[in-house]
Amino acid sequence: MHDMLFSIFPNETFIDLGLFQYGWERCDPAHMYGPAARNHFLFHYIISGTGTLMANNKKGETKTYHIRSGQGFLLFPGQISTYVADEVTPWEYVWIEFDGLRVKEMLDIAGFSQDQPIYHASSKEFRELMMNEMLYIANHSNETPFHLIGHLYIFLDALTRSVSNILLKKTSKMSDYYIQEAINYIEQNFPYEISIEDIAGHCGINRSYFGKIFHESVGKTPQEFLISYRMMKATELLKMTKLSIADIGNAVGYPNQLHFSRTFKNTYGVSPKNWRNQN
Repeated sequence: MHDMLFSIFPNETFIDLGLFQYGWERCDPAHMYGPAARNHFLFHYIISGTGTLMANNKKGETKTYHIRSGQGFLLFPGQISTYVADEVTPWEYVWIEFDGLRVKEMLDIAGFSQDQPIYHASSKEFRELMMNEMLYIANHSNETPFHLIGHLYIFLDALTRSVSNILLKKTSKMSDYYIQEAINYIEQNFPYEISIEDIAGHCGINRSYFGKIFHESVGKTPQEFLISYRMMKATELLKMTKLSIADIGNAVGYPNQLHFSRTFKNTYGVSPKNWRNQN
């Protein structure tokens, strides 16, 4: 019998760690999903049964992985994948799609990459904590966004510690300072016509170095982050105000309404008008 829970997280402003959608599924034999790619990080944990993952690595080659209960897999933004439940012992899994400023750094510590997508826990205690947090989120979609984000932090901590067995320490790298300064600048100036050179100049570093450390830490280019931040602000205005589409575009740095609508649709898959009607 095919059972499933699925929820989409309400669009809220969480920069460090954000939740997008999550769920649980007990699959039918040979049930397949894909080929598809996500815009954010997507983690599946296998509660029981087995299945097969086919995912592209960084070279664009398709690799095949056979995965069983107690393991899991992480898919990166834009990574094309297909996964199929076993015909005899189909899997039951729980999943979370998430992203944020600190996510890539945590996943690097845990050893994940597009070439190493499979989750192998070295700590049973933290693996079970991680699974329980995922199941909690999947079963509590009616809780407040802050409540669920709190459990998402515990999930990510348990995920990382179940793999690495290390306590994560606060870092004080100079690059962290630059990135925080850049984000502060974007938060204060996103309605205006700002360039990546402007942001790098505010931080006092050259554009190429700024782009390198930003992408390494955040997992997005500064331009991608600026666009996603503006689009997130646009959804807030669409939901909370009766401003026209043109006024909202102008308020988030797009004086050209056509350019705004095209960028919004590329991000969310629907036009600003349709998004407002749906939300």
